[in-house]
Amino acid sequence: MTSIPLSPINLKKAALFPSSLAPLRLRTERFVHALKDELVRSALLDIHHTSTCSSSHVHSNGLLCEIPPANQEQDGRQDLDYDEEEWDRVWANVAKSLNCIIAMVDRLQGREHQDRWSSTEETASQNTASHSFYSSSSSSSSSSWQEQLLPLVVTIRDCVREAMAKARAAMTFVVLQGALAATAAQGAVQVVQRRHAVFSQALSAVVLGFVLKLHGGLEEPDFLQQLHSVGILAQFESLLSTYGDEVGMLEDMDVAVADLRGVSFTITEAKTEQPGDLLPTLSGTWGEFVVEVPLPVETFSSLPQQLKCGGLIHVEPVLFNIGINQQQSLAERFGDSSLQETLNQQSCERLRAYCNALRDALPHMAGIQSLPELLSSLDRSVESRKRKNVEVLWTAALVCRQVNGVRLTSCKSAKDRTAMSVTLEQCAILRERHALGQQHFSTALDCMRRDGCRVENVQKNVGSRKFAFSSVQLLTFPKLYRPPDGSYG
Repeated sequence: MTSIPLSPINLKKAALFPSSLAPLRLRTERFVHALKDELVRSALLDIHHTSTCSSSHVHSNGLLCEIPPANQEQDGRQDLDYDEEEWDRVWANVAKSLNCIIAMVDRLQGREHQDRWSSTEETASQNTASHSFYSSSSSSSSSSWQEQLLPLVVTIRDCVREAMAKARAAMTFVVLQGALAATAAQGAVQVVQRRHAVFSQALSAVVLGFVLKLHGGLEEPDFLQQLHSVGILAQFESLLSTYGDEVGMLEDMDVAVADLRGVSFTITEAKTEQPGDLLPTLSGTWGEFVVEVPLPVETFSSLPQQLKCGGLIHVEPVLFNIGINQQQSLAERFGDSSLQETLNQQSCERLRAYCNALRDALPHMAGIQSLPELLSSLDRSVESRKRKNVEVLWTAALVCRQVNGVRLTSCKSAKDRTAMSVTLEQCAILRERHALGQQHFSTALDCMRRDGCRVENVQKNVGSRKFAFSSVQLLTFPKLYRPPDGSYG
């Protein structure tokens, strides 16, 4: 779109030579014609419509769509009509301003009769700013032609600037719409695929944990009653830092764990005892998934009636994260760990709600009496904002074991930091339940890390029987999360 040269000097010369007004008139007509284009008009209306859409709808796949509220449809129509009238005024003012300049030039040259001049004056009066300038210039017959033309030049300049600003915004919006059309679909699909990918991993882990917990608790009536009364707790322990790329991983994990609230288990009777007939199966839709866990006939017959009738076992997932590596040190000193704090606080509240529901449903259950003290300790640890406060993880894990929950631990690769946490928890269980002496705690911990199955996991992943730590990195780790000499490098 070509702008109009509005130099006051050029227009002063035009007053002396009326024929030079022809190019200005032609370019102004082209300018106004471009502004009246339907593309510009529709783009401005789209901008206004987008700004007035204030409600949203979340689809079942998690995507957000902006839609105008139904009860505001009439008000929206009035706003759109008003915006269209405003745009008509903007481009019309450009033409009216030019007419004022032409009329003033004709008047100064004495080529217009009085009736012609009156008609032009009536037309110019529709433009408030132009009329005020015109009246001012005509009030003094002794003023020079430069003084009379200058206000009109300023007026047309301002009108063109206003029109150009709106037209430029409209064209920018059109360009952005084109760019969005080429990428929005791809972006939306990628978001959905990413959400489904992380959810499938979380779901697989929970299914495995539930099956193991179920087979280990078939002889415990309180546990079976707990399943159909309050569901199963799934506690995720994360060791990701809140600095760099791992922030995105933690955000993905937060969404995946939250989506597990739409998952339930049900126990069915297997057709046969063949391995294929004992595999869990998934059914349902997003947000209402049901995982069927088949059991052999004899095992199924010993279940409570509520479970045999297909009662749903709801999943209550919680996520606690404490970064322990050198990247977390940077986050705590120079970055932002608010995501970790928010996750831990929310999970602490959900964990307390689950424990309260369990205490109300099964007040006689073993370990229920110690839950209030443990939850209070967890609250204090979460609120303390202590750097690398791994006591949050220890207390949350203890509460989870007290309520027969499923425990899952992960980090970035699930082989190094995860190995440190898993071996530490194994030794803690040996001390709590199997009388491992404190004097043998460190020895057992080093033995598990040097010769246990976690080293085999590292071997299968990277082809080396050493954890991927350096001596400098380990200086930033909490002491109980440091492997023995010779087991890293």
